Amino acid sequence: MSELSVPTGAAPPDVPAGCEVARVARVDRGLLTVLTATGEHRVRLGGALHDESAPAVGDWVAVRGELAVRLLPRRTAFVRTAAGRGSAPQVVAANVDLVLVVDSLVGDARLRRVERYLAVAWASGATPVVVLTKADVCPDVPAAVARVAEDAVGVEVLAVSAVSGAGLGALQSLLTPGSTAAMVGPSGVGKSSLANALAGRPVAATAEIREDGRGRHTTTARELHLLPGGGLLIDTPGMRELALPGGEGLDTTYADVAGLAADCRFRDCAHRTEPGCAVAAAIDRGELDPARFTAWRKLQAEAHRQELRADARARALEHQRVRALHREMRARPARPHR
Repeated sequence: MSELSVPTGAAPPDVPAGCEVARVARVDRGLLTVLTATGEHRVRLGGALHDESAPAVGDWVAVRGELAVRLLPRRTAFVRTAAGRGSAPQVVAANVDLVLVVDSLVGDARLRRVERYLAVAWASGATPVVVLTKADVCPDVPAAVARVAEDAVGVEVLAVSAVSGAGLGALQSLLTPGSTAAMVGPSGVGKSSLANALAGRPVAATAEIREDGRGRHTTTARELHLLPGGGLLIDTPGMRELALPGGEGLDTTYADVAGLAADCRFRDCAHRTEPGCAVAAAIDRGELDPARFTAWRKLQAEAHRQELRADARARALEHQRVRALHREMRARPARPHR
């Protein structure tokens, strides 16, 4: 990667005097690979960038010499919470315009998984696009795309093949100069092969296909790549767990279910046996898949639990801050009386 073309107004304002603005391309244990108008550089994290504000791939930072001294404001962020590992959120990719939710056309459509990724993608502030890979080995691509598109309400669904090149043109047309896309999805769905095809050169390692037609995990670190047309692509490792950081994005992902729920007779309808339940009526008429409704309720409950954990964590951090402040005040020498 030779240089980064920075469109006018793309970088955040308020860059400290004497600093250069840079885009984070990779994070390696206190070292950042950053892209500037003059090329690629390696810089260290300054002391002001603590764990809570550590840069992520896609972030803009202010660099002074060989030191990143300030994290600049984010426009968008794809944030995950690892299930069962506390409530601390993790920024997967920052300042993205598109989130490419990647899944494979090998085997049956994994609709519930796609919906989960879409909920997090909508919450990021970016625009999600579903990209279904391995179209060259799917016997009926239009039917498979239609199945996913029926659930991916308001989201463009593209079928592509990194082998034959089918569908790549439509995807490349979305990656406009200066825009940033992040690829997210589980291991083995073809993200690395797709990254190489879009970049026109090997930028990610790939592995042999297993006997069941699925790929193997290859990407080990998030990395930002400059594409031939001037767009930028963030490749991410497969995520074994993707818990919702909160409820943002659920109503957009399940706009059909949320719309029905709003038409229920009672505001606190549990959508079980209550009279006038629009959701139950739609299920009875065959207009709403019960599995989709169940997935909506499951993710609602999960998001609520995550929000409670986040609140508890915020209270604990505030308690620690206050205790530290009190200890500091007690340690100060007393002023002499006049």
